[in-house]
Amino acid sequence: MSKSKPGTEHRARKRFGQNFLEDDNIIRRIVKSIHPTADDNLVEIGPGKGAITEQLLAACPTLNVIELDRDLIPILLSQFIANYPDFQIHQQDALKFDFGTLLTDKDQQKKPPLRIVGNLPYNISTPLIFHLLSYQADVKDMHFMLQKEVVDRMAAHPGQKSYGRLGVMVQYYCRVENLFDVPPECFNPRPKVDSAIVRLVPYEQPPFPAKNIKLLERLVNTAFQQRRKTLRNALKQLLPTEAIESLNIDTSVRPENITLQEFVALSDKLAEHLDKNPDLA
Repeated sequence: MSKSKPGTEHRARKRFGQNFLEDDNIIRRIVKSIHPTADDNLVEIGPGKGAITEQLLAACPTLNVIELDRDLIPILLSQFIANYPDFQIHQQDALKFDFGTLLTDKDQQKKPPLRIVGNLPYNISTPLIFHLLSYQADVKDMHFMLQKEVVDRMAAHPGQKSYGRLGVMVQYYCRVENLFDVPPECFNPRPKVDSAIVRLVPYEQPPFPAKNIKLLERLVNTAFQQRRKTLRNALKQLLPTEAIESLNIDTSVRPENITLQEFVALSDKLAEHLDKNPDLA
């Protein structure tokens, strides 16, 4: 997340999905929503040219940032390293970054849970969210700027057109708060879509814990790959109709009408089914 400053000229690169935030009011509103403190284990993905980074560092001098574009590294260093010697830059792809390395200090002492923030490129936002969810047990919260459509999908409820795999799995792990929208004119270059700020707060214990999370992921993915079919037909390769009906779930509805709790019940039934029929696993 960043705003252009004197001496920080850098042309946004389409291949990195760069759109630099340039609205001071929005920047302040985002930082206020995050409410960083000096004791936080704070990580920023995609700091860009450092406008939000500057405000985060003022509150949390031990900030870590992950930036793929190597040409932005000297810009960030020239702005911040003199005043913030504990500022750390990781020139890596966030999709491949091991966030677990930020959970211990140089003496291998455990650090606080991660607080992750970032202006996520539209082209990698969904796979990056799934990557970050794999660390949810060690994350306090996440604040992201995303394409508004993606935030709507995360926060969607059963029966809504935007409800699907992303919403089910994010809501399995996290409480989702759609904070506010950000229009295209706040960026340079202007994106062709609206953006939104979302807060994700991982549960200490999922409200509906699944027996086997991998089976839940498999079942939800299978269901929404054929979202226009009835649940009976969408899941027929995984579960017989009578197994679904034994849960008092209507097999004639579409997957978009199934609640998170029902998806978990279906995945638990699938676990039982595979235990009895191991050759189907």
